[in-house]
Amino acid sequence: MEARMVPHEAVSRRGFLLTTLGGATALALGATSEKPVVSIVRIKGDRIAAAVDEALELLGGIEQISKGKERIMLKPNLVNPDPKSTTKVEVISALARSLKGAHKDVSIGEGSAAAEGFNAKGYEIFRTRNADILSRMQSYVFEELGFTELGKSLRIPLVNLHTGEVGKVKVPNGFVYDEVTLHRSLIETDLLCSVPMMKTHGLGQVTLGMKNLVGVFPGTVYCSIRGCMHDTASKVEPSAVAAPVVDMVRANKLGLVVVDASTAMEGQGPSMGRLVPMNLIIAGTNPLATDMVSAALMGFEPKEVPTFTWANKAGMSPSCLDEIEVRGEKMEDVRRKFTRPIVVPWAGIRNFFGAKEIS
Repeated sequence: MEARMVPHEAVSRRGFLLTTLGGATALALGATSEKPVVSIVRIKGDRIAAAVDEALELLGGIEQISKGKERIMLKPNLVNPDPKSTTKVEVISALARSLKGAHKDVSIGEGSAAAEGFNAKGYEIFRTRNADILSRMQSYVFEELGFTELGKSLRIPLVNLHTGEVGKVKVPNGFVYDEVTLHRSLIETDLLCSVPMMKTHGLGQVTLGMKNLVGVFPGTVYCSIRGCMHDTASKVEPSAVAAPVVDMVRANKLGLVVVDASTAMEGQGPSMGRLVPMNLIIAGTNPLATDMVSAALMGFEPKEVPTFTWANKAGMSPSCLDEIEVRGEKMEDVRRKFTRPIVVPWAGIRNFFGAKEIS
């Protein structure tokens, strides 16, 4: 089923009705305020920042999105130092500038999976809890992808989510964990904004806003490439990623997802797939709704993505596309059927992907 698309003009009119006539009257006139809103914006002429700004405006604007929230962390997907498989620095820059313009305390946080010369050698990837290796690796990834320069130019701190002071956060009715360990900066933030690159994934079908939170599991506790986390999660469900991701989403203040679909990846993501131009920015304040719309644009039904199934089991909504209001581009105008990844359970790759540990 198709999510409902509402023109920008109608959004403005409905906002006026809600203000002047009151909620009951507005709802009677067909307003969709109860539905989570997801915006889809086409990038025109490589103007990524303009598309990000427009996507936020369709959600009500950055002032409204961040109202009452002072400390905000942007979490890109920097799985490795390769710009072909990571969130573009231009998307993070646009968000950071917008938030700083709203006088917010902004930071950028990440815990990358692997980098050559640190926990990777050729095609072999190792797991490690070594804080020194993880610290140097993260600095290297930030530098290689242009985030070190961005942090300096905008005076925004870069946070290595692998190392440093941590604390524990309880996960009520958690699937894998009753509590998770988080970097102190995440515990103290008021709003976490996940900014993934649109990609397919060999364990979870897709990696989008929620799956991006694998990168907040600190490596000093859960190992690099999160091998220790996957081992534990595989006892609950075979992907070893869907259930723990939902636990981590519930442990954090994830209130904004901005999907970098300027260039996406199909096939064997998250790093070995083929790049495809989508020229889109997708945004929403409901993580599940935003991911469902993004996955639908990739040609996936919600039932195909295990993270969505586990999110619904946890009581998260929506459960179908009909329950989402889409603003901006029509989904049928920008959808592209992605080449599927070969999906395997964690048990199928565990013995050669990060099986060895370095200290």
